[in-house]
Amino acid sequence: MSHPPYVIDELISAKAIAARIESLAREIHDRFKDTDKLVVVGLLRGSFVFIADLVRELDLPVEVDFLEASSYGDGMESSREVRILKDLRGEIGGRDVLVVEDIVDTGFTLSHVLHLLESRAPARMETIALLDKPTRREVDIKATWTGFEIPDEFVVGYGIDYAQRNRNLPFIGKVRFT
Repeated sequence: MSHPPYVIDELISAKAIAARIESLAREIHDRFKDTDKLVVVGLLRGSFVFIADLVRELDLPVEVDFLEASSYGDGMESSREVRILKDLRGEIGGRDVLVVEDIVDTGFTLSHVLHLLESRAPARMETIALLDKPTRREVDIKATWTGFEIPDEFVVGYGIDYAQRNRNLPFIGKVRFT
């Protein structure tokens, strides 16, 4: 599939992301300071860079697990049909869970995942999203913590892709088609 040419304009710098993650980690620590172990669930694929940096900043015992859900396929628009492509390996029943999402857009993916995980009876479950696009919301859902609220722009970098490219950028960039 051919994609139109584009350029990427920096929207959020690597330095700003690092500073925000440090701040968020302190808030998460305060919420979960009494936990035996926090199960940090990364939603693949977009959250993998965020989750790696976040868990290194958490001064808590953590276990990392991943769930892959998709409502995008290879495009830019949500299909609104959420598919679970990879489930958790471990059990979360009776445990403290932090769900890590790259970006909350329509809210369909996060809502679907939270309903699935709530059915497994975690002791506590909170959510964190690196990015939030509240103007795109179609489902009434909000992450417990948000790194940055952004306008309705198509973004890449820091784990987020366009057609499986640009995940390796150290910043969040806005895609501008040329």
